[in-house]
Amino acid sequence: MLLDENLNHHMQELLEALEQDDQTSLEQSLKELRAADIAEILASLIDNDAVPYSRSLLARLPLDRRASVLGHMHNEEQLALIGGMEDEGLLALLEEMGSDERADLYKALDEGRREALLRRMAHQEREEVKRLASYEEGTAGALMTSGYVAIPTGMTVSRAMMRVRQTAPDAETIYQLYIVGPNGELEGTMSLRMLMVASPAMEVDELMIRDVIHTNVNTLQEDVARIVARYDLLALPVVDEAGRLVGIITHDDALDVMEFEATEDIHKGMSIGALDDGIGRVSLPSLYKKRVTWLVLLVFGNLFSGAGLAYFEDMIAAHVALVFFLPLLIGSGGNAGAQAATLMVRGMATGEVGVKDWGKLLSRELLVAGALGLTMALAVSPIAYLRAGDALAVVIALSMVSIVLFGSLLGMCLPFVLDRLGWDPATASAPLVTTLIDATGVIIYFSIAVMVLDI
Repeated sequence: MLLDENLNHHMQELLEALEQDDQTSLEQSLKELRAADIAEILASLIDNDAVPYSRSLLARLPLDRRASVLGHMHNEEQLALIGGMEDEGLLALLEEMGSDERADLYKALDEGRREALLRRMAHQEREEVKRLASYEEGTAGALMTSGYVAIPTGMTVSRAMMRVRQTAPDAETIYQLYIVGPNGELEGTMSLRMLMVASPAMEVDELMIRDVIHTNVNTLQEDVARIVARYDLLALPVVDEAGRLVGIITHDDALDVMEFEATEDIHKGMSIGALDDGIGRVSLPSLYKKRVTWLVLLVFGNLFSGAGLAYFEDMIAAHVALVFFLPLLIGSGGNAGAQAATLMVRGMATGEVGVKDWGKLLSRELLVAGALGLTMALAVSPIAYLRAGDALAVVIALSMVSIVLFGSLLGMCLPFVLDRLGWDPATASAPLVTTLIDATGVIIYFSIAVMVLDI
């Protein structure tokens, strides 16, 4: 991991203080750093095989800060730090962590250690960890936290304020409060501001907003992030199949999901498999495996381009100048197709467009791609005319329009086709589109050349 200059300076100070056993400097340096910055420094030490130093630094922190630092780290880094920790110390750390972070770390532990920790936990805490860890990864249930403030229906404002004070220390956020029925069903919501300015004798039922934006535990995390972004929510309540409130997803967790999903789409768009970790941490064998499959498949796809060239071998021999313009035409079609695919994939990812919009988008793309093809044809035709005369200029112009038009329509339609087949539309981006256009572009180009030049 690469650190910025400021963090790198702090890391050097910490390492020097550790080696000199300078407790005062250590405490002062750690106090000046935020938990996220300490987490980044520890992760950098782990990446550089300095695990003992990272463990020693973590041990110098108070328990609450230690838990906060761990919460900012990836599972692999967390496991490296707690590898030599006794069960009692780890249990204390887990108790300090947020419920969602606790469940994530718990799931990363091996089966034997999980059982040992569960035996030491209080019943309520044990059941909560097991419940949160039971949800499938990538769903709202796996993302949510149980640290929220719930107020029973019928409670007065004054009693509700007391409830907020009692539960606030363990809550992820207290700015949004949730009103629940006798069986825990979500009845409404209200902001802390509404509660503070209301008359103490009023009941929360009179104040609460009953039309609550919420989601189900099985909702995919990308849909959760989209809901949070669309409605500008601080937190999104999560309910089970019976409508009971079981957790909330805070906006910072939704932002993490957005970043993860965007990164995943970018990787897929370049035909790279999902990485287990960041590019700076993933192992070389893993990086090789994630990239090689599609590259090999696309190599075989490019054989069709070669087959097309072989088929038109006589035409090429008779008009050698055609070869000069082949990379230009194929590249232009691939670029136009990659642009169209990227626009569609991103539009589908954000929910801006769907399959129902296909007809409208097709007509728009037809007009735009036609205009792009004509513009590019006008730009390159004079070069063709100067090099080989008016007949070749006509071939190049017609080919440019046809290939750009075909490439753009292919790039636009392919994400919808893949979506219909149940595949991720992001797979349709640059490498796949350009490979398909390479093969078809050769056929389009030389077919037009045959028609024009053989007349």
